[in-house]
Amino acid sequence: MFRSMWMTMAFGAGVGLAGGAHAEGMAGVPPAKQALVQRVLDKMGLESVGLQMLQAPVADMLRQSRVVVQSRVPADKQDATMKDITAEATKFVETEAPALRTSTHAIVQSSVAPLLAQKFSEDELKQLAGILESPVLAKFESVVPEMKKAVGENVAKANAAQIQPKMTELQNRVGLKLRAAAGQ
Repeated sequence: MFRSMWMTMAFGAGVGLAGGAHAEGMAGVPPAKQALVQRVLDKMGLESVGLQMLQAPVADMLRQSRVVVQSRVPADKQDATMKDITAEATKFVETEAPALRTSTHAIVQSSVAPLLAQKFSEDELKQLAGILESPVLAKFESVVPEMKKAVGENVAKANAAQIQPKMTELQNRVGLKLRAAAGQ
């Protein structure tokens, strides 16, 4: 997974940089439109994509490491081992993040900015920037986690009686298969 993520990033970087050669400074795009494109980009959060792509496999590795540590490392060494692994992963992310942010920014500017300039008129960009900068949108986005939590809690309540016994059965079947595979 880690390798495929980086292959995707490398391909994306190549495409972005190829697009950037043509779009550098968005030649032919009026400065007012460029400013609107930047306002939209500033609100889109694309600058965090690269960092998220880095953090996701690291988090997966930590979860997998925790499982291995819990099952194969003596109990008295588990905490220290996980602390050491977590420190190593944190150092890796902190070391790689600055260059990744810079690269992501360059790719956004070279590929997404020209695309927005090409696909949207100046008036549409004004409207889009207005929507993205709207206090109502910000308020709505701040309430989304609360709404998702409410839906999740109510779905759990409404379906627990039906799902929980089946989930327990599934866990028991999986446990039996794991014990059989392990020879226990």
